Amino acid sequence: MRTVPAPEMGGCRVLGQVWGGWRRGPGVRAASRAAGSGTEARHQLRHRGSSKRSGPLGDQPFPGLLQLENLSREGLVDALRAAVVDQKGPLVTLNKPPGLPVTGKPGELTLFSVLPELSQSLGLKDRELQVVQASGKAITDGIPATSEGNIQAALKLEHIDGVDLVIPVKSPSRKDFQEGVKSTLSHFHVVAMGSGCALVQLQPLTVFPSQLQVHMVLQLCPVLGDHTYSARVGTVLGQRFLLPAESTKPQRQVLDEALLRRLRLTPSQAAQLPLHLHLHCLHLPGMRPREAPMKLLAPLPPYFSRNLQCLGLHQQ
Repeated sequence: MRTVPAPEMGGCRVLGQVWGGWRRGPGVRAASRAAGSGTEARHQLRHRGSSKRSGPLGDQPFPGLLQLENLSREGLVDALRAAVVDQKGPLVTLNKPPGLPVTGKPGELTLFSVLPELSQSLGLKDRELQVVQASGKAITDGIPATSEGNIQAALKLEHIDGVDLVIPVKSPSRKDFQEGVKSTLSHFHVVAMGSGCALVQLQPLTVFPSQLQVHMVLQLCPVLGDHTYSARVGTVLGQRFLLPAESTKPQRQVLDEALLRRLRLTPSQAAQLPLHLHLHCLHLPGMRPREAPMKLLAPLPPYFSRNLQCLGLHQQ
């Protein structure tokens, strides 16, 4: 479901829930797609005070991408307040601006770094906000071999050359699991195909850093804009194969000339391509008995919509 942009995801975040069920106190939750029953209360997530749709394609290659270098800490809090689309007590839903990372190094502007100020600004006082991630849509460079299925892999987190990277583990032992290896599972469904790319709907059924990006790499279809893990997919005579994860260093994603033409990008622009992984849909149970479940949809970032149009990937 993508040309996948994974490290900096935009999309629906709900403050108040964490993985594994409800928890008292606020938290930030990303859009999750889950089975639900009963009547749905459906909401389209948009920035407050703005109902305008994005216009026709322009010359800007990444419209709608947040420019953190031009933003102060106070400005980021204001942007997040403007992105709040629903608040019910400690449960707050916001459409995270694309380009804003959830976590990062100390001193960097991230969603996590301003949660205390955001909590105060929203009147939550000393209640701690939590971040939870969930399902998304992605544009992939390449088309999965099957239109739908599950991706299962044992993953571990390793610190390599100063960077935390996710590494697949073949045939893990009990000791491996005791030392931090985790069995992970995602469901995927190909929504549209074209120009050698696909729009893929992804549902993570477990939680692990960069799980969706790594799972798509294992399908030989890295997310568009994945400058961390896409280098693990090599090509010889048009055939794709996996390179050893431990020895393949992160590098800017390399796109072929035909794809660059379709995206109307130069190689230097492609090197700045944002991750095309968007947290799209969240199903929430009612907060009280007999309360109808709620379905929250986060609209695609303008640059994501632009590239879907360039690639001819039309959603059903």
